[in-house]
Amino acid sequence: MAGVGAQTDQGIVLSGASFAIRGKPILSDLTLTLTESRIGIIGQNGSGKTTLLRLIAGLIAPTSGRVTVDGIDPARDRKGMLTHIGILFQNPDQQILFPTVAEELAFGLRQQGHADAEPRARAALAAEGRADWADLPVSTLSQGQRQWLCLLSVLLMQPRTILLDEPFAALDLPTAARLTRRLAALPQRLITISHAPAAVATCDRILWLDAGRLRADGPPGTVLPAFTAEMARLGEADADPHLPR
Repeated sequence: MAGVGAQTDQGIVLSGASFAIRGKPILSDLTLTLTESRIGIIGQNGSGKTTLLRLIAGLIAPTSGRVTVDGIDPARDRKGMLTHIGILFQNPDQQILFPTVAEELAFGLRQQGHADAEPRARAALAAEGRADWADLPVSTLSQGQRQWLCLLSVLLMQPRTILLDEPFAALDLPTAARLTRRLAALPQRLITISHAPAAVATCDRILWLDAGRLRADGPPGTVLPAFTAEMARLGEADADPHLPR
């Protein structure tokens, strides 16, 4: 991806970052510097994983502390973030805004100020062997095809970091395998959130969130076995109320 390596990479820095809703803490006092190429974030449902991605993307601002991406406050400079951060949600329908494939692909490029956004979008489809998709209604695409469209939309903007929020959860196994191979080959930094250890097993670094706090931070060989053991313990405790919690 031309342009990815040309940006200054200062990493993603959280300094005492917290987020609360009506006084209820969702994330508490996270201090992290993220520079690795492949980072996984694991935790149970409700642990704060998606909220952390939204903070990094600038979709929400911390209620206390600070978040910067390459030295920029993402919540204060959303337009500036377009070349630094892309995000791929679990449900593509949360991202897709326009009725046709070409319009959807062109949107991000227009946001970046490219006057030739639609020709670029059509050229990208042609390069993927899908030129005939350009004028298709997005509503005619399958779930996997819509997720692919969202990924291509992100890639066209050439961000340095791509945030992946359970991107395979709604896909069948063959589609998920194809998307996994595509993502693995990308030069961008990938930050993947999942509750499934296998989805992040090849990452360089794993963050384990528990009730909005960082419970563990390290290589997958250290963090994932501890996480798996804890999930098994909790499952046994749920099954047998007489076991210690």
